[in-house]
This record gives sequence, C-alpha cells and structure tokens, in this order.
Amino acid sequence: MSRIGKKPVALPEKVKARVDGRKVLVEGPLGKLFFSLPDGINADVKDANIIMSVAPGAADKGALFGTARARVNNMVSGVTKEFEKVLEISGVGFKGAVEGNKVSMQLGFSHPVILDIPQGIHMSFDPKQVVLTIKGIDREVVGNLAAQIKRIKPPEPYKGTGIKYRGEHIIRKAGKTAAGASGGAAGGAAGGAAKK
Repeated sequence: MSRIGKKPVALPEKVKARVDGRKVLVEGPLGKLFFSLPDGINADVKDANIIMSVAPGAADKGALFGTARARVNNMVSGVTKEFEKVLEISGVGFKGAVEGNKVSMQLGFSHPVILDIPQGIHMSFDPKQVVLTIKGIDREVVGNLAAQIKRIKPPEPYKGTGIKYRGEHIIRKAGKTAAGASGGAAGGAAGGAAKK
C-alpha cells in the first residue's frame, strides 16, 4: 500500500473541496479543477483534509492509490499557485511570439509553427523571444503542453539547437571535423611512437 496515498491532503485557506460521486472537485482563488477517481479508490473530505482510501476488496487497485492522491494534491496546489514550465529556444533565427490565443514560432522550417493556447493556460516570451514560459493551474496540462512543444524541435546533439527545458543538460557530441582531427592526431602520435 502506498505510503504517499495514506497522507491526507491538507486544504489551505480559501480552498474548498467536495466529493461528488466519483469526482473530487477543488475550488480556490485561481479557479476550479476536478479529478475522476479510479475504480476502487475513494476520497472523503474531513476537517480541512482530503483523505484517500482503497475500497474494501479492491487491494489490486493499490497501484493507483498514490497516483490518485498525487493528482488531488496537485489540484489543491494549482488553485492556489500556478504551475510553470520554462522552455528555451536556441538556434540562428529561432524565435517565437504570442499572438492572441496562439503561439507562433520560427524554428528553421520553411513555415512558422503555430499552436493554439489551451483555455486556462498563459504563455509568454521574454523580450528576446527565445524563452517561453507556460503557466496554468492544471499540472498535467502544463507538462503535456511543454512536452508537445519540445517534440516539435528537440535539441540536436551537435550544435545544441532546438527546444529544451530550462536547466536541461544536453549531452553534446563532437562533430565529424573535431572527431577526425583528434583521431588524426592520435594516429600520428601512435605512428611516431612505433618508429622509435
């Protein structure tokens, strides 16, 4: 049984929660969210806490216990403080802009990449148009959107151009020229040693 699942989810001030059938509904200063409970997982609101439990006879559903609790906890956090993902765009001429409810990016293709911004999501670029910030109260939506944008132009390992998460380390490979030069030098040194 998940130890995380057993921990009650504390409700901060100004956050309300209720269980309606198989749905947990959470409302806070930034909006409302709901989560449909998996079969075999129950939730109850007691003394400013949401308590998760596994239904009797549903021990096989224990794998979803911790996940369900984490999802509910994320909802409680999201309605009080938005989740954020930051993406960095690097490459010659690569840039982006938010235009109304769409985001447009120049990523080295023959055409700009244009995406709709989902409802409840806020996106903005820095003044240099190379750092994209995604904010929203639903952690899953924010994370999935960031991953979807990153997949459009993943960072390549030679020059590092593309889209990456802020702070992400890209393992760089030596180009053919660099690899050839070092290989040639090593070969020359080995040849010199053999002649001696």
